[in-house]
Amino acid sequence: MPDESVKVAVRVRPFNQREKDRSAKLIIKMQGQMTTIANPETPNEEPKSFSFDYSYWSHDGFQEKSDGVLEPAGGSSYASQRRVFEDLGQGVLDNAFEGYNCSLFAYGQTGSGKSYSMVGYGQNKGIVPITCDEMFKTMDKNADPNKRFEVTFSMLEIYNEQVRDLLSKDNPKGGLNVRQNPKLGLFYVENLKRVPVGSYAEIEKRTDQGTASRTVASTNMNATSSRAHTVVTITFDQIIKSESGSETKKSSVMNLVDLAGSERADSTGATGDRLKEGANINKSLSALGNVISALADLSMGTKKKIMVPYRDSVLTKLLQNALGGNSKTIMIAALSPADINYDETLSTLRYADRAKKIKNKAVVNENPLDKLIRELKEENERLKKAMEGGGVVMQEGAGLTPEELDKMRKQMEEDIRAQLMANQAMIAENAQSWDDKLAEARTETEKIDVGGADNSRKSKEAYLINLNEDPMLSGVICHFLNSGETSVGRKDASPVPNICLSGLSIQKQHAVIFNKKGVIEIESVSGSGSKTKINGIPLTGRKALCHKDRILFGSNHMYVLMNPLKPETADNSLPKEITWEYAQKEIAQVKGFATGSAGLSKEQQIVQEQVLEILPMVSEVNAVSEELNKQKSFEVVLISAAAQEGGDITQSHASKSKGLVHITRVTVKMKNLLNGNTWLWERGKFITRRYLIQELYQKFLDGENISNIPKEQDPFWEPTEDVLIGTSNLFLQSLSYCLDFEDTLNISDYKGQEEGHLKVKLEPCDNKGKPIDEEAFVDDPHDLLNKPYHFKLTVENANIHKSRFSKGIMVKYSVKNNGKVEEVKTPTVKNTLTPTFNHAKVISIPKLKQENLDFFESGCITLSIYGIQEDTMPDPKLLKLNTRELREASMYQDLRALTINQELRQMENMENSTANASGRRATMFGNEIASDTSHLKTEVVLLQRKYERLQQKERRMQQICEEWSKKPDGEKQFEPFYRAVSAVANSTGTRLKTRVQMLNQMLRLQKEAPGLQRQKTMDPSMLSQVLQGQKYVRQMALDKSSVIEEKDGTQGDQDSFGSVDLEPYMNADPEDSADRSKRFTQNGNRTGLLSDINTKREVIKPARNAVSEYSANKKTPSKSNGKRPSSADNNKTESSACVVQ
Repeated sequence: MPDESVKVAVRVRPFNQREKDRSAKLIIKMQGQMTTIANPETPNEEPKSFSFDYSYWSHDGFQEKSDGVLEPAGGSSYASQRRVFEDLGQGVLDNAFEGYNCSLFAYGQTGSGKSYSMVGYGQNKGIVPITCDEMFKTMDKNADPNKRFEVTFSMLEIYNEQVRDLLSKDNPKGGLNVRQNPKLGLFYVENLKRVPVGSYAEIEKRTDQGTASRTVASTNMNATSSRAHTVVTITFDQIIKSESGSETKKSSVMNLVDLAGSERADSTGATGDRLKEGANINKSLSALGNVISALADLSMGTKKKIMVPYRDSVLTKLLQNALGGNSKTIMIAALSPADINYDETLSTLRYADRAKKIKNKAVVNENPLDKLIRELKEENERLKKAMEGGGVVMQEGAGLTPEELDKMRKQMEEDIRAQLMANQAMIAENAQSWDDKLAEARTETEKIDVGGADNSRKSKEAYLINLNEDPMLSGVICHFLNSGETSVGRKDASPVPNICLSGLSIQKQHAVIFNKKGVIEIESVSGSGSKTKINGIPLTGRKALCHKDRILFGSNHMYVLMNPLKPETADNSLPKEITWEYAQKEIAQVKGFATGSAGLSKEQQIVQEQVLEILPMVSEVNAVSEELNKQKSFEVVLISAAAQEGGDITQSHASKSKGLVHITRVTVKMKNLLNGNTWLWERGKFITRRYLIQELYQKFLDGENISNIPKEQDPFWEPTEDVLIGTSNLFLQSLSYCLDFEDTLNISDYKGQEEGHLKVKLEPCDNKGKPIDEEAFVDDPHDLLNKPYHFKLTVENANIHKSRFSKGIMVKYSVKNNGKVEEVKTPTVKNTLTPTFNHAKVISIPKLKQENLDFFESGCITLSIYGIQEDTMPDPKLLKLNTRELREASMYQDLRALTINQELRQMENMENSTANASGRRATMFGNEIASDTSHLKTEVVLLQRKYERLQQKERRMQQICEEWSKKPDGEKQFEPFYRAVSAVANSTGTRLKTRVQMLNQMLRLQKEAPGLQRQKTMDPSMLSQVLQGQKYVRQMALDKSSVIEEKDGTQGDQDSFGSVDLEPYMNADPEDSADRSKRFTQNGNRTGLLSDINTKREVIKPARNAVSEYSANKKTPSKSNGKRPSSADNNKTESSACVVQ
């Protein structure tokens, strides 16, 4: 028959609850066969259009019938499940009865609705069950006595390039083998169980069996179900008896494929990872994409010689017939309608657009039955002779070594032997009557217990029901809690527990559940070291359980307790249905992460989703590390925009318009528990490594010896690398006026904690680095436009607090030099905590533009300070501890450090930073809180501090109001009163108070210095002081933007100056500027000018002294040294970071 293109349909689902909560925007439109997608980032851009055989609008316009079936509302274009079946499934069924092979596969990202279209939920059955049901209804209508039907059913899963038979309890290690039929050239799964079925009810029960098998496997093997492909194969044979008595078989193979989630692996940070290429995260889908592209090129004739890479993955081998072969194929692409999924949805549309170009050559599979048996026997005879004759003779001289030839010969002999056995099995099957085979299968089907099938018991007894990230796998496993004790543990325990679990962190004797007349309690087995969480909180001692409580056994087994005898014990705030997502959010909340979505920006929503996604992965990897004793720990780290390497927290408007704004990054920190070395992995790299860790753990479960693998192949091993100590932000405002700037900057880590100080110098110069004359000062920055500009950045020295960084320290930063971004690195200074760099870099701007001035005015250069790590030998005592004991020791140290850290922080300001050149503080900074217990203690400390701050604010506001009420009516000025109250209301404590005092001192400059008002001049020294104040204010605005939302949804440690009027000194009078420039260039009045400078210095002295009040407020004696406020204070960026294990 002529070539026939693959039919492609796309279907868009409704918004899910999470998208509704976040007020997601619809980006998909459909009209007829046309589907368009709009880019939410560029609303004025023309939407991209695609045309398919079917475009199904299932986003809205539906109503629910009394039986729960969704149907179109009046006048809507809603595509129901039935309509999708009539367009797609009915075609598959018709083709099967005609004798054609058929394939239907669903493609799309996780959560886009693939499983809903294929399988369906509740009363809304999908294509697969409706097709099977209609097939048996059609068979039942057959009235021809010379025609009979035979249907067999198989179900397999492909995960990590391994094939698992979902209808068999015994799967070999490494999965089933995929062989190639030497005669037909097609691939098949060796020893795959094919079950005869005689009704739709039998198929439904076998499907439930396969689903339960998937659930158990994904939990025990800590596999991710969204990364697995599920293939249901229905072989439909029609045996037709002719008048002569001979029989002809018309055979059709229907492949119904639910592909893994198509989301692209996040490559951020994974580029360059030595193990990236070894990960098979999306290998099957990548290979499928390559096959589709090659077949599309063949069909279009764009290339003459193309090798279609079917052999690149197990999935493409098994789909060889469906794509470009003997099959009528339909693809349904599931689309997400939300703007947050734009990139993935566009990728799905492009994938489907390529697939519709593929052409297949389907033929009717009809052969006489006796001919098929005869051909099988003849082929067996040929295979036997080949085996008896010493196998296959390989030709020499083909460029292969003798070892390679021998390996190839053995492989071919193995394939022949497997094919021989397969043929013999087919002959044996034909020898047995269909009725006998069907009777045996039905006897086995009736014995299947998939769990949770006894609905009558669920209304009378308490039970545990499972939760899974895949909604199709939730509610599949049910464990009833009998009266008395129910033990939970591994099946290798003695005695065998009532509920047998396996997998990560499951102990032989894990926990015991007590049921006394409907009162349920749970307790961990004493001394087992088991990990169990109730509603996200670790279980300690014996605890009573309420209806709908969430229980996490180990790392993967999540259950909900359903207690119909005590339904009133359930928390009224719980949702009607407990989902996997709800349980994971609960765990995240306990660990200190905010999960509310109200008021979040799109970037913050993305960060929140990434955190919720990665938290269970980190817990899983920590559990694997313990079980394999890898002596590593992992924790989630959020790095705010202000703390990022190369981050530009005050970018110019031009930079923001180009999408260069940094957002909070979700990373994972790996720590060597033996020597303290750390690595910070980007999210993409961690996901890749986690996948490889899963592979390693599976090999361990399969009994392989993994202790001798080379360290380069170990996903837990990483060569030592430089560690980011912290960052400093160097503001550039002085460059707008051609002024020098020298300061000592704070070095802050990603949590905002001080790690040391960095002394830098910024000075305008010529193109050779020579400082320019004082006369080059400009009062109007616009005078510099369209002229060459050069400045020199000198990194002089540093003072680092922590001794672990003494092995070597260097500084890195990025800067645009001569129009190109350049990475600058200082030499590494070793064996000291007070390195002297004296590293200078001349930065040149060929032609100064307005965007450069904007960057000078509001931008900064981020200096990243790195420490050198070495793979040092650990303390011999630590080598005797296992990973779990090392982590517990680390937890103890963290708690101890947290306790004493508060006292040591009160002593910080008692040290004179200039008294000792190598004066490293004796401060022990607490490491990241590693346990749930320590997180709760940290939370208590933070809440206590917040409470104390609120008390202070209340007392201060009362004091201001009392002072106001006591003033005479003539002295009551509303604006100062309003500023004072607003400043306190928006403050977080004494730090803001001192800042406001300093600003108020500067605001009163004009009143206290009448000479300054009369002369309307300002010399460079005075301008430098004002610029310092301007930078201080800008830094306070940055403090607000760098804060990460705290758990209760409020902004913690946040300053606001919205109520403070800064106009008096933020803007200069043009007349004042012109007069200042004139006076500065006059050489005859130097004496008067110097006198004016001294006068102004005395005037601004109170503002400088205000900085020291921060120390006074903390009861620390400090004396003003007469210098201007240091950027070491001004550059402190209050930020917070969540660190979770």
